[in-house]
Amino acid sequence: MSDFNVKFRGVRGSFPVANSKFLKFGGNTSCVEVNVGGHLIILDAGTGIVSCGDELMEKYIASGLNAQERTPINALILLSHIHQDHLIGLTFFKPMHVKSANLDIYGPGGETSDLSQELKTLVFGRTFPLELGDIACACNIHNINDECAILLKKGQKPILAPAENVVCEQDDVLITFYKSYVHPQEGVMIYKISYKGKSLVYATDKESYFGGDKNFINFAKGCDLLIHDSQYTTEDYLNSYSPKQGYGHSTFDMAIESMKMADAKRLVFFHYDPSYDDEKLNGIQEFYSANYQNVQLSYEGLEINIL
Repeated sequence: MSDFNVKFRGVRGSFPVANSKFLKFGGNTSCVEVNVGGHLIILDAGTGIVSCGDELMEKYIASGLNAQERTPINALILLSHIHQDHLIGLTFFKPMHVKSANLDIYGPGGETSDLSQELKTLVFGRTFPLELGDIACACNIHNINDECAILLKKGQKPILAPAENVVCEQDDVLITFYKSYVHPQEGVMIYKISYKGKSLVYATDKESYFGGDKNFINFAKGCDLLIHDSQYTTEDYLNSYSPKQGYGHSTFDMAIESMKMADAKRLVFFHYDPSYDDEKLNGIQEFYSANYQNVQLSYEGLEINIL
């Protein structure tokens, strides 16, 4: 594994799909695992996070004969927003139920909303056997806005600070945010992870504007890997019987436009509509692979090394 590795755990949008027609690309909802500079960062907690947790538990158990000898699990979970398909796997993420695990969860919050309270209401308590306060791990929940940044230094706890005050050294990992307001109801947080001159931008559940989203383009400028929402084909997006404008999702063509305008080096399509089976996605892949360079569809298990 490289020092900046990206692994796709769930690439589906809206709801998970369990069907023999969805085996190639996968049916789990949004989750991307990033191992960078010795840190584990998990983007969103859809059902894809379950397999990530299972593998972390296997490594944890193999690291020692008992709990005292084992290497603790440390992870950052970055939530783009609090829609169900991006949270549904969180309670089944096994490290949450291990005493020695340390989890820092970040997501949009502030004056009008509190992420901790949202998680208590939406995914714990009445919808799960345990309350948020009853889980075993050390879990720290942080509200963020796009004026903040997270700095990761080896051997230290994450530092959340105003972006303008952060000083990033060569071995540090920097996470910055851009808030997009085009996804109902309260927008979505887009993340950039930067390390040793390379960068990944994770832009799920983001609908584009005509001519591109200029603020987003500036945020993503020159990134090495752009993971971009591609829920619909253009035909489905503009369908006169059931148009998808205003749903907060992009088309494959919108993702291409964003890649070009941001001068991103590589584009990976993400967050497919749950009705798009392997046959449909294979056809989409053939078209875009034949007509564009450095473009591909994500699938469960896909790994990309940025460094």
